Amino acid sequence: MTFTESAQERDEATTPELDTSPDSQPTAQASVVASVPRIVLVGPPGAGKSTIGRRIASALNLPIVDSDLLIEQSEGKACGEIFSEVGEERFREIEAGCVARALATGGVVSLGGGAILTASTRQLLQRHTVVWIDVSAEEGIRRTANETSRPVLNAEDPAQHYRDLLATREPFYREVADYRVRTDQRPPQRVVAEILGIIESSEE
Repeated sequence: MTFTESAQERDEATTPELDTSPDSQPTAQASVVASVPRIVLVGPPGAGKSTIGRRIASALNLPIVDSDLLIEQSEGKACGEIFSEVGEERFREIEAGCVARALATGGVVSLGGGAILTASTRQLLQRHTVVWIDVSAEEGIRRTANETSRPVLNAEDPAQHYRDLLATREPFYREVADYRVRTDQRPPQRVVAEILGIIESSEE
């Protein structure tokens, strides 16, 4: 099996402030070009979406649009703090609005790990080229072991909680993804090169 699979087979990110007022919207052909992301990245916590997204954006000379950073810009506080204060249901509502904004921009879009839990987001993703940045439970647990900024991972048994999280979300990642790229024991530059190839082939 190759590291990249089609779905059928199966922090320093720079996120621009988005102006969604009517006067800010480009028209005609320019609107089509500017409002379609080149690629959308989804995947669980610790998969490497932010790192990989930044490198892809740099290689293509495009902005990186991170839905988590849009949430923080919108609410004026960290995602973990918002999640703890308002609960997951309300957080997902806020997130869905920011994801919709992100998907209306050009560039490289990286979505929060749980964004695909929302049905409206999954529906929007049908219009885009989506890459599932995948990681094994063991590697994901290792990468997130010392993180304190993700309330969704807080549990008495973080390792089992992470496995349960993957089991819940994997069907949704599989549903929305056009491609799946594994990151276990692979340097970011190899993953980035693979995704750049996906972008090139999807635009032919």
